[in-house]
Amino acid sequence: MQLIGFLGGMSWESTAEYYRIANELVRDRRGGLHSARCVTYSVDFAAIERMQVEGRWEDAATALVAAGRSLEAAGADLLVLCTNTMHKVADALENGVDLPLLHIGDTTATAVAGAGVRRVGLLGTGFTMAQPFYADRLRNSGLEVVLPSAEDQETVHRIIYDELCLGVVKDESRDAYRDVIRRLVDDGSEGVIYGCTEIELLVGPEDSPVPTFPTTRLHVEAAVERALAGGGVRRPDLP
Repeated sequence: MQLIGFLGGMSWESTAEYYRIANELVRDRRGGLHSARCVTYSVDFAAIERMQVEGRWEDAATALVAAGRSLEAAGADLLVLCTNTMHKVADALENGVDLPLLHIGDTTATAVAGAGVRRVGLLGTGFTMAQPFYADRLRNSGLEVVLPSAEDQETVHRIIYDELCLGVVKDESRDAYRDVIRRLVDDGSEGVIYGCTEIELLVGPEDSPVPTFPTTRLHVEAAVERALAGGGVRRPDLP
């Protein structure tokens, strides 16, 4: 089993889900007391969030590349960036860290296309919804991306940062997300991407009348598949 390098903390609430899901998947597939071989670098999200708001994406890329190199030094075989939004700097990570990056946009696009969905709604942070780095990655895979209205984007973003990143889950916020999802479906969406790793803390498949694509779980599933199929490890001295 290869060693998965999780680059997380954006927020730690969703990174904890990465760890839990990875270990559950390995346990279910290997049985017994098996668990995932992984190492995690968790950043201070307050610093990253300030860079996001101030548009200092190059600074954020520098910080994440340094963290990625720490995972490389720890012996990781693959890099998993535990956030959708910070895939805005995925190119810098791929160029700055000598590890294969498992891109969350690619694992999501594969799942959407595999389900026979071509027109898909996208929920995420305001950065993910409003900027092209994520939607264009999906479009390059042949998908048509539907975005919420500006008002709905503001609602979705606010709930992520003011509530979900802090571990706060409110019924009224779930209802608000359901309303946004309904409007995406009314706009022709055949499925909906939960394109922020915290969103799955609030809503699930039961909250949508069309298929949903939870990026956290899809990302972890792909990472575990690669780790289990990868055979040997780069650091044979590790158990």
